[in-house]
Amino acid sequence: MKLIAAIDQGTTSTRCILFDQTGLPIAIAQKEHTQIYPQPGWVEHDPLEIWARTQGVVAEAMTYAKCNPGNIAAIGITNQRETTVIWEKATGRPIHNAIVWQDTRTAAICAELAGKGGQNRYRAKTGLPLATYFSGPKIKWLFDNLQGVRKRAEKGELLFGNIDTWLIWNLTGAHVTDVTNASRTMLMDLITLDWDEGILRDMGIPRAMLPKIVSSSEIYGTTREGIPVAGDLGDQQAALFGQTCFSTGEAKNTYGTGCFMLMNTGGMPVESKNGLLTTVGYKIGDQKPVYALEGSVAITGALVQWLRDNLGLIEKSSDVEALAQSVDDNGGIYFVPAFSGLFAPYWKDSARGVIVGMTRFVNKGHIARATLEATAFQTREVFDAMKADSGVTLSSLKADGGMVHNELFMQFQADILNVPVIRPKVSETTALGAAYAAGLAVGYWPDIEGLRQNWSVDRTWQPEMDDVKRDMLYRGWKKAVTRTFDWVE
Repeated sequence: MKLIAAIDQGTTSTRCILFDQTGLPIAIAQKEHTQIYPQPGWVEHDPLEIWARTQGVVAEAMTYAKCNPGNIAAIGITNQRETTVIWEKATGRPIHNAIVWQDTRTAAICAELAGKGGQNRYRAKTGLPLATYFSGPKIKWLFDNLQGVRKRAEKGELLFGNIDTWLIWNLTGAHVTDVTNASRTMLMDLITLDWDEGILRDMGIPRAMLPKIVSSSEIYGTTREGIPVAGDLGDQQAALFGQTCFSTGEAKNTYGTGCFMLMNTGGMPVESKNGLLTTVGYKIGDQKPVYALEGSVAITGALVQWLRDNLGLIEKSSDVEALAQSVDDNGGIYFVPAFSGLFAPYWKDSARGVIVGMTRFVNKGHIARATLEATAFQTREVFDAMKADSGVTLSSLKADGGMVHNELFMQFQADILNVPVIRPKVSETTALGAAYAAGLAVGYWPDIEGLRQNWSVDRTWQPEMDDVKRDMLYRGWKKAVTRTFDWVE
C-alpha cells in the first residue's frame, strides 16, 4: 500500500505522519527539540538538531507502519514559518542558531526601517507590517552582528531559508521555498511572487543567497531513497489546505504554540485595514495563487507550556483542563500573554505580558482558567477584524491543533465568539495539508474536489453564554490588553 509522508516541523517539536488515500493517519512519530533563550525576548533553535529530529521521526513512523521507502509515494513538508536559518553552501553547516519567529531582537531594525515610511512601509507589496515576526529583518540582524557574514553571502558562499528550505535542501539538495513561506519573509511581492529588489536593497540582502520561489505542490527533488519531495506549505497555510478551505470566505483556526486564523480570499490579495496580514494561502502547480487574510497570535499553547515548564503548576500540558475546571470562573483575572509583544491586531513589539485583576481570592485554578480564556479572547479579536476586513460574517469556525481536545476551552471559544466551533475527524490538519499538496503533485489524489470528500465533522460546540455575560467578559479583556502597551521603552 502506498502512503504519503508529511513532515510537520513545528516550533516545539517535529512530527512525521503517514497518511492513506482517505486522509487518515496510519502512523505518527514525534520528538521535541530544545528551546534556546539566550536573553529575554530572544528565542533560538539548533538547525542541526531539527534535521536530526526530522530524520528520526521519519524512520520511526515508517517502523510503526511496517513500511519501507518504496511504500512512500511522496513527502510533503510543513513548517514553523519565519524562523530564519543561514548555512554554508559547501558544508551545510549553519553559521548561527535559527532565529525563531517569536524572537524580538530585531525591534531596533524594524523601528529604523519604519523611520522612513512608517510601520506599513512595505505592506502594499508584502501584505505585512514591519514587525520582529518576519524573516527579512532577522537576516539583516545576522549580517549586522556576525563578522564577515554579509561579505560571504555576497560571494555566494551562504544560503538562507526558513525551516522548509533547510529541510528540503537537506533531503534533496534543492534550494527552494514555496510561495506561502516566501510571503512570510517580508521580501516577496505578493503579485509577482518574486523577491522584491527594492526591499532587498533596503535590508542589504543579496539575492544570490535566497531560495528559488516555487509552488506549494510540485516535485522539488528526490531523497537518496528516490522518494519525491513534492509539497511545501507554511504550517498555517497547510492547515487551511488540510481543512479543505478551498472556497472564498472559508476559514480555519489552528491552536498550536501560537494561534492562527486564516480566511481564503480567492484570487486577489485583500489589504487589511484592521491589523491582519495579507498572505498567500497556497499555489497548486501552474495554477494561479489563492490568497488569504491571517490573524496571527504569538502565544496560545505556549502559555500552557509556560505554566508547566516555568511555574510548575502542571506536570503535563493536558493537566491544564482539570486545573481550570477546579474553579467556576476566572476569579476576575485576565492573563494577556504578550511575551513576544502583541501580534494581530495590534502589532506592538513593545508590549509585554500581564496578569491583571489579582486579589487574594485568586488561586492556581483561576490562573489556569485565565490561561485558556486568553486564547479564546485573542481569537475573538482576530475574528472581529476578519469580519471588518472581508465583509464576511463567519457562521462557524473550523478548528484544529493541540488545544481542540480541551473540552472546557472549546466550549468557552464557542461562547465568546457566539458561533459554533467545529473539530474535524482528522485534527492533524497541518500535516494533512502538506500531505495533500505532495499527493496532488504525484497524482496520489486526482484533484482538490476529491480532498473535500475526506473532510468530516468529529464534534461541534454550540454557544451557550448569554449576551450580557459575553460582552462583560470581553470588555474586561480589551481593558486588560491596554495594560500591556509600551512596557519596553
